[in-house]
Amino acid sequence: MSKTRSGRRQYYDLFSHVYDTFIRLHARKDEGSTRHYIVESATWENVQSPRILDICCGTGSVILAFSVLYPEGLTVGYDFSRGMLRAAKKKDTHEMSHFIEGNAVSLPFADNTFNVVTCSHALYELKGQNRKTALLEMRRVVRPDGTVLIMEHEVPRSPLVKFFFNVRMAAMGSKDAFEFSKAGTKPYEAVFSSVTLSHTPSGKSRLFSCSK
Repeated sequence: MSKTRSGRRQYYDLFSHVYDTFIRLHARKDEGSTRHYIVESATWENVQSPRILDICCGTGSVILAFSVLYPEGLTVGYDFSRGMLRAAKKKDTHEMSHFIEGNAVSLPFADNTFNVVTCSHALYELKGQNRKTALLEMRRVVRPDGTVLIMEHEVPRSPLVKFFFNVRMAAMGSKDAFEFSKAGTKPYEAVFSSVTLSHTPSGKSRLFSCSK
């Protein structure tokens, strides 16, 4: 593991202790609606026990929402931070989900395994080729009739909010973070056969629904 990646994992291991509090303060009333938007966007036909994978799951909010809605299914949270995974497991009081540590660019799952693959507010943190490789991995593990749902931040319109957004992008240390945030559907269309863009009710996030 590179020093940069090791440092980022240590950062998120520490951040996991205050992550949920930070999100509540940052998102306020929009936190729940944003999470439910991605969950409610997952659809399938004639599947009684869906298989759902949440990549970069953090403290598990999205995958745990899936597990409550589909208790008969297989729900898997995947993240490279042990701290985040520990926090997610603590929240999974009924042990309904599985949590696995690993890298988004190399998923330890067979081809065509999942009905739905999600990734929420994380892909922009990956750099260049790693981001495309992660998308290719999502495409590989989702079923031919499945869906990949990727949620990312909207580019703010307010000058003040946009300033802080740009600071956040710069803090990622990725030269193409700005380009990716403004590229719309292009990065996804390079990997998937069909891409649909929608927006959360709050207007703060956008959802890319991708078909294999």
